[in-house]
Amino acid sequence: MPSNNPALASFVESAPPGELLDVTKAIKSILADDPSALQSLTPAFEKYNEEQFATVKLPGGSEEVIVSPHNSLGDGRYYDVASQSSFAFDHATQKASAVQSYVLESSRLDLIKSLLKSLSLHTTEHYPKSSLGVYPIENDSKIAILTVASKYSPNNFWNGRWRSLYIFSPGNGSLAGSLKVDVHYYEDGNVRLLTDKPVSVSLPSSANASEVAKQIAIAERKYQEDLNKAFGSLSEGAFKALRRQLPITRQKIEWEKISGYRLGQDIGGGRSR
Repeated sequence: MPSNNPALASFVESAPPGELLDVTKAIKSILADDPSALQSLTPAFEKYNEEQFATVKLPGGSEEVIVSPHNSLGDGRYYDVASQSSFAFDHATQKASAVQSYVLESSRLDLIKSLLKSLSLHTTEHYPKSSLGVYPIENDSKIAILTVASKYSPNNFWNGRWRSLYIFSPGNGSLAGSLKVDVHYYEDGNVRLLTDKPVSVSLPSSANASEVAKQIAIAERKYQEDLNKAFGSLSEGAFKALRRQLPITRQKIEWEKISGYRLGQDIGGGRSR
């Protein structure tokens, strides 16, 4: 059921990485802690967490697991293959509870476990910290491969998240997905980077988990290199073009004397009338 307050729902769904709880706090102040109004935003919280591949540490667990549409059991419960467990997830507080044993039943279980093993080597090597999920989808005909890596530095006014999603079809060897980067920098303003890079690779129908992991590693390394090049071009070109290094007078403003400047003539370089 959609929220009866589309404006507040849009705030939730567009929250930057690592800042959902801050957005929720602000919404509560607007709603004056009205429980029914906040409850109406539950679909927006669920949509946000599933689309962002929210991660949560299970009670008693040491690793964070993923929340997504691909490992949803319905009624607010999700499962994790590696820990062989299922759990309830509160989308508003981003907390997990009611952990239970869960054994995945799939005809592709061996391939899924092999993919987890091969891909964990890749993520350990290339990400400081990440969570990985591999799930059977579409009646066991395909496999969803998810990686999410988040890094939050609110003391330095930035937060960021990398998400990758691949759909692997063992029957024909197709591997298609997207790479998404979301970074928010908010010191003395707001700057946000949002990217979405499609990926498509054809593998032999006999491709094993190691070959799939190799293609994913190649795609992600290439995208990171492209981003690095783009940042270099921006810093040397577009960013510098956004504003002058100096005023029209070609001299730095002496701010302690600002009250004595004649705006049109001294700062703007114009001629007094």
